[in-house]
Amino acid sequence: MNPAGRAGWSTTLLLAKLVLFTALVPGSVTVWLPLYAIYPWIRRAPVAWDARAFAAVAVIAIGAAGYLWCALDFAFTGRGTPAPIDPPKVLVARGLYRFSRNPMYVSVLTVLLGECLLFWSRQLLEYAAIVAIGFHLFVLLYEEPALRAKMGAAYEEYCGRVPRWFLKLRHHHS
Repeated sequence: MNPAGRAGWSTTLLLAKLVLFTALVPGSVTVWLPLYAIYPWIRRAPVAWDARAFAAVAVIAIGAAGYLWCALDFAFTGRGTPAPIDPPKVLVARGLYRFSRNPMYVSVLTVLLGECLLFWSRQLLEYAAIVAIGFHLFVLLYEEPALRAKMGAAYEEYCGRVPRWFLKLRHHHS
């Protein structure tokens, strides 16, 4: 196979892995678990299509777009996926990663908050809080130590510039 064909096949495989991971992990966290396994009655409740519902759909769309942007940056810049078994090969510090070290998690939580608003559900809000705690513990106990070990000084410098969770609205060049 020629180099161009190999690169095309590599990109196709990378995108297929990204789609599979997205369906299995963020899809499970935002749709399958809360709306089918844990609280199936919530998705069956009628939704009043008022201003709150339309705002909820906008919040969900913003979260989904943020996740997609981050995932594509992982694929095309980092040449990997969000899956711990196939992480990016290089540190991704562009796009939303200029403002938060974990915008993908923030995006998934944004989708969950939109669902809370759409279904006006305290149970989903409690679930989102548990997911947020789980994300935080995963980042502290696994992800950050693994990135420090793999990326070294580049990751340390990145941590000094970019906050863990809360988005910086201004990017300062140092």
